[in-house]
Amino acid sequence: MQTDDVIDLAMRLIAIDSVNPTLVPGGAGEHEIARYVERWAADSGLGSRVIPSPDGRPNLVIGDTPGNGRGAGASAAGAGAAGAGAGAATSDAPILMLYGHLDTVGLGSMASPLEPRIDGDRLVGRGAYDQKAGLAAALVAAREAARSGTSRVIVVAVADEEAASTGIQEVLRHVRADGAVITEPTEMAVGIGHRGFAWVEIDVRGKAAHGSRPHLGVDAIFRAGPVITALERYTERLARWPHPLLGAGLLHASLIEGGSEMATLPDRCLLSVERRTLPGETPENVLAEIEGVLDACRATDPALVASARMTLARDPFEIAADDPFVALVRGATARVTGALPELAGLSFWADSAYTAAAGIPTVLLGPPGDGAHADEEWVSVSGTVACARSLVEIARDFCG
Repeated sequence: MQTDDVIDLAMRLIAIDSVNPTLVPGGAGEHEIARYVERWAADSGLGSRVIPSPDGRPNLVIGDTPGNGRGAGASAAGAGAAGAGAGAATSDAPILMLYGHLDTVGLGSMASPLEPRIDGDRLVGRGAYDQKAGLAAALVAAREAARSGTSRVIVVAVADEEAASTGIQEVLRHVRADGAVITEPTEMAVGIGHRGFAWVEIDVRGKAAHGSRPHLGVDAIFRAGPVITALERYTERLARWPHPLLGAGLLHASLIEGGSEMATLPDRCLLSVERRTLPGETPENVLAEIEGVLDACRATDPALVASARMTLARDPFEIAADDPFVALVRGATARVTGALPELAGLSFWADSAYTAAAGIPTVLLGPPGDGAHADEEWVSVSGTVACARSLVEIARDFCG
């Protein structure tokens, strides 16, 4: 593998605007970058197919294999490409999924976000770290694995990871695999766990009245104050039960809105909170705990009218540290880097929760960098190359 190959591909991907339109109305979306990846795959001798999300946004499966589908077989092009030079692997060899996402968050205030540049060991640009360098590493690794006779390696490149993860959910309805490496940034540690999250709206009700006659109404914003204080005390209790890799569960108040005009008592205050969950916790647990907080507030203020509802939840992810797939990934990576990579719990949520829930042994492995969703985003050039080479070694060990 030529060092320049993966960096050149990463730079070309960064230069394509793929801002998630769910996050930024009018965002470019994934169509242009998906077309580029399709062309790159064809030029590299790899087949591909598109699996559209329900809203029509494109998800790609690169280097697909015969019979790889839950209700949908691989394309003829994909089957042919996967079989090329695959004499060393049998048709029942395990399938390795390498994962990357096509979308990015908004461009924000980043200087020249779509003009990638190299500054020493840093490749700078929107999506460099999160996570077009990881996607480039996966694509180049799949190409190199095929050229060396290692078949049954696929890359899934999905839409909408930065919002609702509709892409990976749709892909998993059609694609199977026996192991998955999610190339989100991990600083070349092997990620074996991350928190989930639950978004909860707490609706505090009052009664509108003229500001000069407050005795005729109920101020919903005032009523919400003790609820916020009680939620802060609840976060302190969460710290008592930390996870060995991930630490404590978390909660923060994200949004608050209420009132209609200055001279009127507000009849409603809507508080939105995010609860970051640990393995073993469920959305039902979270909602019950927040309802418990409201019950405690009602005990102090019987006139409190408040309700809670879940608006979105994503599961946490964890794979056992002694899982054979974890050992394989660590060993293959160590041959490239010269040191056994650390096992890590990750602060962010990722689509790994979905691949694991589908029964696929999953880890995360991606290059070092910084600035995800920030105004200065970069990824390590040498780390991206090491990631690609590690993925090649993982494919050889896993697929045989």
